[in-house]
Amino acid sequence: MEIPGNSEEPRLTAREAGLVACRACARVWTPDHDRCERCGARLQSRDTGSLQRVWAWWVAGLTCYIPANLYPMLVTDTLMQETSSTIVGGAVEIASHGAYGIAAIILIASVLIPIGKFLAIAFLAISARRGSHVAPQKRQHLYEVVEFIGRWSMIDVFVVAILSALVQLSSVASIQPGPAALTFALSVVFTMLSAQSFDSRLIWDTARRNRRDRTT
Repeated sequence: MEIPGNSEEPRLTAREAGLVACRACARVWTPDHDRCERCGARLQSRDTGSLQRVWAWWVAGLTCYIPANLYPMLVTDTLMQETSSTIVGGAVEIASHGAYGIAAIILIASVLIPIGKFLAIAFLAISARRGSHVAPQKRQHLYEVVEFIGRWSMIDVFVVAILSALVQLSSVASIQPGPAALTFALSVVFTMLSAQSFDSRLIWDTARRNRRDRTT
């Protein structure tokens, strides 16, 4: 008796079975359906232009991320002076006042997570084209994590927006978002679009093709 899941032969994909899976809700339909009757999303067996859009949004996001770390994120005007701070500089200044937890959150959300997203998306796109020794299940999980945490990279922009709204004391002091606020927000949006453009089904197609090449 064959035990389900223990066979070395991979199961048929929806494409090989003559079906189309909805990327939005995962419902499977026959090819004669143009749209998913459950959620209304457009059905497409494979997004042939997926990787091109992934790289286009990826490059745009990286281009915006560089000035986001070079220019001031926050500009503070007081009666005595005008001060500005970058993302890293602001985190260092916060840490110097003893708020190590807040500084760590800013560095993780604004530096580590964006860089990690850039590396993860690039790895997924390259592996979808050339294959990888990393199991497709792990790459699928990586893609889901990247897509989930993308929105939380906006924490710096949220902080600047809140401070700008609260600390407006006319002639005494004022806080304004710096040039980096816009470029950082654009970088987050572009990387989110890059992740959403990736067709994760390509992971499984490449893994299956490489498996067949090894057996022939």
